Amino acid sequence: MTDDLAFDAAHVWHPYTARFTAAPQHKIVAAKGIWLTLEDGRQMIDAMSSWWCAAFGHAPEPLVRALQAQAATLPHVMFGGLTHRPAIELTRRLVRALPEGLDQVFYSDSGSVAVEVAVKMAVQAQLAQGRRGRTRLATARGGYHGDTWTAMSLCDPEAGMHAHFGSAIAPQHFVARPPVAYGADWPEDDRRNGLAEVEALFERHGAQIAAFILEPIVQGASGMHFHHPAYLRGLRALCDRHDIALIFDEIATGFSRTGSDFALHRAGVVPDILCLGKALTGGMMSLAATVATRDLAGRVGALMHGPTFMANPLACAVAAAAMDLWQGHDWSAEARRIEAQLTQELAPARGFAGVADVRCLGGIGVIEMKAPLPLAPIHRFCAQTGVWLRPFGRVLYAMPPLTIGPDDLSRVTAAMRTIAGGL
Repeated sequence: MTDDLAFDAAHVWHPYTARFTAAPQHKIVAAKGIWLTLEDGRQMIDAMSSWWCAAFGHAPEPLVRALQAQAATLPHVMFGGLTHRPAIELTRRLVRALPEGLDQVFYSDSGSVAVEVAVKMAVQAQLAQGRRGRTRLATARGGYHGDTWTAMSLCDPEAGMHAHFGSAIAPQHFVARPPVAYGADWPEDDRRNGLAEVEALFERHGAQIAAFILEPIVQGASGMHFHHPAYLRGLRALCDRHDIALIFDEIATGFSRTGSDFALHRAGVVPDILCLGKALTGGMMSLAATVATRDLAGRVGALMHGPTFMANPLACAVAAAAMDLWQGHDWSAEARRIEAQLTQELAPARGFAGVADVRCLGGIGVIEMKAPLPLAPIHRFCAQTGVWLRPFGRVLYAMPPLTIGPDDLSRVTAAMRTIAGGL
């Protein structure tokens, strides 16, 4: 184990870490259900769902069987000019599950690329109508949409993790983070609810803007903020009025994570383009989907994008099995069960000196601190305690698999309270 970790430290570049100064890594040798197993036999609850994707636990048997069966027949084939049953069956399931009208599906390898594809769709649709100036994008501060170039340009320019790229990132139009919290009273005054700023932006710069992109209800990796569904309804009306495409990034919130099948259902709003990923394959394979309405797709023409591993049969077969698993059980009810317990058991942290806020929604629990949290001691504590958590900045959060039981969830909340209290 020591030799492996030393080699890793010398040669493997992990995400969001500087070379040669990174904290030690934990070596995982197995993952099953909610559990991660370390090489020395200790186990940790994966309270992060491995960056939110293992929504139904690690290695569910139906997904493992689907992967094994597909690997024996058709592991991969190019998608240009060819098709295959796993992609067709997955698409059938997506079209049935999504709101009517969202039925044109483009597959890619990751959530970041799904966002890039959504932007291409929106820009090409505007250019095809002769609107040559509509190549810029609009979004709200407080968002995160991925690590590729255009996706980075849509992340929060100050609170996000990409500010150090400076002018290398294309400038986009930003409005304030949706100001009304989920569960708060909705003010009809557009100056107070944030929609007046959006309307003013569209009035001034609508001739430049192809699309507005937003994470519906939950803004994730830039701070885990939960906003009011009415904001989405107002945004839909403004986009319609100015003929600006509306893109919802549900890569993190899709498949019951917020306590509804998709976050868009909480607002009753259908976007022009929807981005999906993470739990799409139950966290077993890398796959994402960008889904457009028939109306928008018809205006795009030939979409100039084609990932090598687009609609990989292995990933599509696993995703189809994951969707069967998802639709065979009320996972949204499980998310609401988790929310109730998180709300009760994290509430005492509100009284801690270093805590700025505590908030919960669906299968997401957040303790926001007043100061950034140190990763190295927290990771040591996690291995000792048996609960894997990875905060970012001032935000300590859990998004465990929806399969987690009450006793194990109490272990997660106890660890979070200990960390928030100063270890």
